Amino acid sequence: MNILLVEDDLDFGNGIRVALTDQGMTVVWVRRVTEALAALHNATHEIVLLDLGLPDGDGITMLKRLRRDHETLPVLIMTARDALSDRLLGLDSGADDYLVKPFALAELLSRVRALARRSYGYQGETLEVRGLALHDPTMRVTVGGNPIELSRSEYLLLSALLKRADRVLTRRVLEDQVLQGGPGESNALEVHISNLRRKIGDGYIRTVRGVGYVIDKSAARSAS
Repeated sequence: MNILLVEDDLDFGNGIRVALTDQGMTVVWVRRVTEALAALHNATHEIVLLDLGLPDGDGITMLKRLRRDHETLPVLIMTARDALSDRLLGLDSGADDYLVKPFALAELLSRVRALARRSYGYQGETLEVRGLALHDPTMRVTVGGNPIELSRSEYLLLSALLKRADRVLTRRVLEDQVLQGGPGESNALEVHISNLRRKIGDGYIRTVRGVGYVIDKSAARSAS
């Protein structure tokens, strides 16, 4: 899961970054509105954790702009502003959740996971598209109820594609943010995709030539 953390306090931000990274999440941490907007433009993020008091602007203003450009991107506000009017303003401006500082890291992690499940369309802790099911807590994958053995890289690729079903993921996003491959591994993505198709069956992963790959929710659109 790719998280954009927008927090100007060094100690607080580093603590959150470490906690999320320890849970296997990828965290991009910025401290200013301008840096956050640039990060949203240059990469794909799945959740935004947003402080309201930032050095170069107010988080609410950024949130309103973010909602215009990224309508469905989940946003969790983290702030010391605990008045009811502040909570209502944050939620009415487009935040999906509102967490008042100080808070326990365990609560933040729980809320992040809950936002992710709602965003991806999980039923409980399982995400399923046309009989292909992924259970994140156990990294278990089944097709038609039959378990499939995947390598870690194959699982991460499948997870990324399933969580963004009906959205094309570019080669660059998959290589940089999922496989994190280096020079000399230019064919690694194709190898993993080929192995995934062999294991889960044809008809799930569709190639968008010159762009990347997608898993379609509708079987009518899907083709290898």
